[in-house]
Amino acid sequence: MKATNSSSRARSASRLAALAVMALTLLASSSLVRPASAGDCSESPTTGIDWSGCTKSRILLSSSQLDGANLSDSDLSATDLSGSALAGARFEKARMIRTSVSGAAADGADFARIEAYRSNFSGIQAKGANFSGAELQRADFTKADLTGANFEKAEVSRVDFAGASLTDARFALSNLSRARLAGAKLGGQIGFDQAFLYLTRIEGLNLSQVKGLTQEQVELACGDDKTKLPAGLTKPAGWPCAADQ
Repeated sequence: MKATNSSSRARSASRLAALAVMALTLLASSSLVRPASAGDCSESPTTGIDWSGCTKSRILLSSSQLDGANLSDSDLSATDLSGSALAGARFEKARMIRTSVSGAAADGADFARIEAYRSNFSGIQAKGANFSGAELQRADFTKADLTGANFEKAEVSRVDFAGASLTDARFALSNLSRARLAGAKLGGQIGFDQAFLYLTRIEGLNLSQVKGLTQEQVELACGDDKTKLPAGLTKPAGWPCAADQ
């Protein structure tokens, strides 16, 4: 009987030891899989780095290589990212007030729900970029390539899009009040479904092919004799708007 108990205890001890080895192996393998830079805000900028939640405000990061980087929930206010490589980078919910990404290469980047008041996006290449739900009041997008960009539900009041390429851009449910679209390059299937166009500057634009534009929106906007509207819409008697508007 004693021999049987001893054998049972030995088998139990052996199973416990095996389980402990398995647990240690899993912990070790998970640490190997985790990126070395994850959560380390002290790391230097590099492709694919994880700076999510980091504070990187008021620093010079121009011409940085940050393709595929995770910058979501970070604070980049007043930081200089001009000329940087940002293709596919994630900026969701980042704070980018007065930040400069002028001339950056940001095709496919995700700027959803960022705070970017008075920020400089001039000359940015951001084909297919996502700005949905972003706070972009008074931002500068002059001469930016925004082909296929998504601005749905974004706050883009007083934004300057002069000289920007907006082919196939989407502005459904966005606030474009007092934004400047005059001088932008339009084409493809631009969508303005339920966008707010109060005093939006559309002088000289060919809007004949845009989608979702209604007479009510046109009545709120600021066009002129050179503005072309979709079939069925008419130019308001109040055009052109006064210069101070």
